[in-house]
Amino acid sequence: MVANEGQPQWSGVDKEFLAAPVKSAVDKYQLLPEFLKVRGLVKQHLDSFNYFVTTGIKKIVAANNEIRSKEDPSIYLRYTDVRVGKPSILVDCVTEVLNPHRCRISDLTYAANILVNVEYTTQIGKHVEVKHKRDVVIGRMPVMLRSCCCNLYGKDEEELAWLGECPLDPGGYFVIKGTEKVILIREQLAHNRIIIDDKKGCVQASVTSSTAKMKSKTVIKMEKEKIYLHLNQFKTKIPIMVVLKAMGMESDQEVVQMFTRVDEQRAFSILRDIFIAHIPVHNNNFRTKCIYVAVMLRRMMEAILNKDAMDDKDYVGNKRLELSGQLLSLLFEDLFKTMNDEARKTIDKNRSLDISNCIVQKSITAGLETALSTGNWNIQRFRMHRKGMTQVVCRLSYIGTLGYMTKISPQFEKSQKVSGPRALQPSQWGMLCPCDTPEGEACGLVKNLALTTHVTTDEEEGPIMSLCYCLGVENLELLSGEALHLPNSYLIMMNGIILGTHRKPQRFAAAMRKLRRTGKIGEFVSIFVNEKQHCVYIASDGGRVCRPLVIADKGVSRIKEHHMTELKDGVRSFDSFLTEGLIEYLDVNEENNALIALYEGDTLEETTHIEIEPFTILGVCAGLIPYPHHNQSPRNTYQCAMGKQAMGNIAYNQLTRMDTLMYLLVYPQKPLLTTRTIELVGYDKLGAGQNATVAVMSYSGYDIEDAIVMNKSSLDRGFGRCIARKRMAAMLQKYENGRHASGEKFGLQHQEHKADRIQTLDDYGIVAPGEILRPHDTWINNQNDSVYKPCRQTYKGEGGEAAVIDRVALYPDPKNSSSLCVKLMLRQTRRPEVGDKFSSRHGQKGVIGTIIEQEDFPFSEQGICPDLIMNPHGFPSRMTVGKMLELLGSKAGVSIGKFHYGSAFGEPSGHADKVETISETLLNRGFSYNGKDFIYSGITGLPLQAYIFMGPIYYQKLKHKVLDKMHARGVGPRQMLTRQPTEGRSKNGGLRIGEMERDCMIAYGASMLLHERMMISSDPFEAHVCRECGLLGYYNKKLKIAVCSTCKNGNNMSTMNLPYSCKLLIQELQSMNIVPRLKLAEA
Repeated sequence: MVANEGQPQWSGVDKEFLAAPVKSAVDKYQLLPEFLKVRGLVKQHLDSFNYFVTTGIKKIVAANNEIRSKEDPSIYLRYTDVRVGKPSILVDCVTEVLNPHRCRISDLTYAANILVNVEYTTQIGKHVEVKHKRDVVIGRMPVMLRSCCCNLYGKDEEELAWLGECPLDPGGYFVIKGTEKVILIREQLAHNRIIIDDKKGCVQASVTSSTAKMKSKTVIKMEKEKIYLHLNQFKTKIPIMVVLKAMGMESDQEVVQMFTRVDEQRAFSILRDIFIAHIPVHNNNFRTKCIYVAVMLRRMMEAILNKDAMDDKDYVGNKRLELSGQLLSLLFEDLFKTMNDEARKTIDKNRSLDISNCIVQKSITAGLETALSTGNWNIQRFRMHRKGMTQVVCRLSYIGTLGYMTKISPQFEKSQKVSGPRALQPSQWGMLCPCDTPEGEACGLVKNLALTTHVTTDEEEGPIMSLCYCLGVENLELLSGEALHLPNSYLIMMNGIILGTHRKPQRFAAAMRKLRRTGKIGEFVSIFVNEKQHCVYIASDGGRVCRPLVIADKGVSRIKEHHMTELKDGVRSFDSFLTEGLIEYLDVNEENNALIALYEGDTLEETTHIEIEPFTILGVCAGLIPYPHHNQSPRNTYQCAMGKQAMGNIAYNQLTRMDTLMYLLVYPQKPLLTTRTIELVGYDKLGAGQNATVAVMSYSGYDIEDAIVMNKSSLDRGFGRCIARKRMAAMLQKYENGRHASGEKFGLQHQEHKADRIQTLDDYGIVAPGEILRPHDTWINNQNDSVYKPCRQTYKGEGGEAAVIDRVALYPDPKNSSSLCVKLMLRQTRRPEVGDKFSSRHGQKGVIGTIIEQEDFPFSEQGICPDLIMNPHGFPSRMTVGKMLELLGSKAGVSIGKFHYGSAFGEPSGHADKVETISETLLNRGFSYNGKDFIYSGITGLPLQAYIFMGPIYYQKLKHKVLDKMHARGVGPRQMLTRQPTEGRSKNGGLRIGEMERDCMIAYGASMLLHERMMISSDPFEAHVCRECGLLGYYNKKLKIAVCSTCKNGNNMSTMNLPYSCKLLIQELQSMNIVPRLKLAEA
């Protein structure tokens, strides 16, 4: 293009349009799928594990890299490098690549070798020679699925399908002995931070110090206007002035002697290494420690004078989340040190052997595997005894699995009735989901991460510290005590260590932020200016929660239209937004320095950031609810709990999996009214429910208290039909010498007496796939060559139902490869029946009250017949307006063939359809604007006297089915000892009348009923009692008379009925030398 002489070159382009900020928030939505590719949901587990495998493990080995013999110091072994390989397994001396699916089916552990390079010395006669060895295996590390060590890492959908994996499966868990285990995220108070709180009226400042070498807790308390130091290492409390003097504030011999008469050296070493352990002491210069104590005291004084200066322990900024990588590194460090100690002992005993073989031991493998499979972290070295750290991944529904990955377990015991930690904190906004918490005792303690939350991992501190000094931080050691607290000088704290002071904190913070936005320092470093405390906090430690926000300059968003176009075209990625300074991560503390607008329209001149999307304050489970902002809050919480119990599709590979119990819906559907979160997490691909046409009306009286009336024809067409799959397993044991255990082998004997019971078996004596198994049928026939009877395994048959054999798998036993294991999957198809539990996505749960033929169901003008009828009394008291909006939106969607949206807070940004537009659509399609229809009665054929609110709602079938809960019994099994009926449904137990029920019976005076329930139905027994001595006798079958064993005759014997447990009690008392005597009277 040739420019005209007078005109500039870009005359045709509208510059204002190009530079204009993005007007609506819809454009920014595309950032979310990009974000979830690199961060969020399960990625923090993966990041943490990857950090441990690539960096953490190297640090641990480098810190303990030498084993030297105590007897002969010239003999040593040094680790030069360590790495974790890819998961593999040795089969007949050949290394095979291991994939997770094989581990699940064959009960193996998905683990990779830990390989080290060593340099060691060998003694040949008097001569010592240095040798090198590469890739020595010291143990096996369980590998997290989809991490950088996993064989699935970086594979596309086709390759994953070929390996038998589901592309939508999030990973983030381990496979240990065939079961999937996830290490839950743990919540705890931040380390190395001063926390001021009030304990029983005493103000105290406490610091939990944690370094690589030492972990300790320092508490400074104010008692009766005197300030004392409490440390576990000292038996009594010590006045704080004594401590300050001892650290050299004023050298005084008496001070040291006052240290509770411990020797000077010990007191000195405790002060140096344990007291506030994270502050380093160089050349016995305690000045930094003294200043730190002074800062603690100053904060205490402020808190005493002004209660607002107290710290809140429940504030999210004072919390850290502990991820799998940190927990595993603690465990590995302990096991590695133990292994080195063992190796040192072996070398000391026998110096002539090849010492590189001493480190090849099973202890690391076994230790890691045991900890992950039991969930017990018992580490003596770090005084850590925790139970329940891992949980089995619940595979009831896809959302249930995702929910497990974002679950945070609390630091408190659930039994404490404290309201503080349970309350919804304002600082949880955007970081933790406000809805997704269980009801009951763990309410508010167990939390879940929000959609765009990321949990940070550790970053190197050194470079950031030197950068701070370059930016004008004055070093502590050069300052006088007076200069520390000048009105305009701010302390600079980095991860709990005081770096120095700065005169212009805002300029310093702005400079640091500028460097972070250009990518010169880590994206997760946070800079927080605390005006009250005159402090600037810089944090780069792991376990902080943070989230991405769009940066705004004077209220104008930095992200322009062309950025989003480039993102859609695939030219940009999420990371490029970070490096160009359009988006940044803020943690909870730094949010206090920001002013964040929800939408672009709400910005002010002072606004610093804008939310990407408001609905990201909710988590995964709450994101499934349409229009949650129109519901009463507890209803959303109920739905979060029930969404995890809904049946549906679990994964693409669900039919090849062999889990203990699986429930699958036969015809799952996508919700007609969907939300953005559903699309982001892939719930639309693996749904757990069906769109049912619901009429809101009272019908038949079987719909009281949330019960629903079902249409029988809908059930015939497959509504709510599900498949239950159960796993059964057996083993054919074989000993090392090749002999079978007691001569067992599978097979058929021809002269079988019950031929009908074994007709399902094939020639090998194992049941064949596709066969129907009835109760008491044999499914595996163990034959014996020896005299013992063959031991068959028969199918018990729950509720007398037949089952179909779905799959049979044979594999070698992992512990003893010569033994053979058999697993089979049983399949039952179940249709909904009266008493099965259903729920919509708004916490409206109900059971089927009755099932009615379609002929008797009401129908609309168009001839549409509802699938289920819901009682209108479910709406007023529960205020679930979202459910009504869902019905309207789905009805409009069906009429024009388009999915409607109902995302949280989505109306302004266009992610939720407004009621006005939905009503307009309904009007255009010939429906009433309010969703009501003209209905005819199915029984009389006449129109009903009212318009009925009718349309589709997404209903979920929950796992609570009547068939699995129903229990009654007449005569049945009894316990050996007491001869009373067994307990529990699984053992076909009795229905017990307890203490309180007994009290009611006594109150009613129902003595015969009591007698029947307590004795006749339970454990009646005919006892022979001697009238003379009142002790129990026995019945002699030969003489056909009753004999008293004490009087040695049968002259005065009587028979009486009493409970067997009473007779047992009498005999147990006799064994303790207490003689209860029965005095009988004539009946």
